[in-house]
Amino acid sequence: MTRILVVEDHALMRLNLVETLSPVFTVVGEASDGEQAILLTRRLAPDLVLMDLGLPILSGIEATRLLKQEQPQLRVLVLTSHEEDESVFGALSAGADGYCLKGTTGERLIQAVQAVLGGATWLDAEVSQRVLRDLNRTPVPNPLSERERGVLKLIAAGLSNPEIAQQLFIALGTVRIHVSNILAKLEVNDRVQAAVRALREGWIR
Repeated sequence: MTRILVVEDHALMRLNLVETLSPVFTVVGEASDGEQAILLTRRLAPDLVLMDLGLPILSGIEATRLLKQEQPQLRVLVLTSHEEDESVFGALSAGADGYCLKGTTGERLIQAVQAVLGGATWLDAEVSQRVLRDLNRTPVPNPLSERERGVLKLIAAGLSNPEIAQQLFIALGTVRIHVSNILAKLEVNDRVQAAVRALREGWIR
């Protein structure tokens, strides 16, 4: 049977998910934070990880990014209460194969798992509307310099400031200045928001 790892920080919700999935799939493990999700995935080798986003220690988005980098064939289905653009596009850009909102029925969740396991991308209706709306937006000119675009591309790839400095052969202080300029020009508060906006606008791939 298909092997699933359930990642959810709320114990009661995690129990409900296990009870919903167990009659159809084999739940091989449960994780309550992002770091534990990575360790258990490495050890238990599930076919699919059901991933919450609002996790302690390491967010679901970062955990998804790391898992997909390590195991591109692994399927990750997000199940979360977050439906804002930052969460949706952050998770999809991190490599999530599907995005479900909490409150969906058990039957729909099983359908989503089966679809993602079959190679499809699953988006709940509310999420699909956001993605389609975004695709139909008028492109916005990229306000960044060529060097800033290079830094932002490495940010989106998950590199830290010291790693970016090493990759581009520039001083760490210079990287910090570029990051500060990027946040100001894009009018965002942090690196994740900057990466999500750049991916949405098509400025980086």
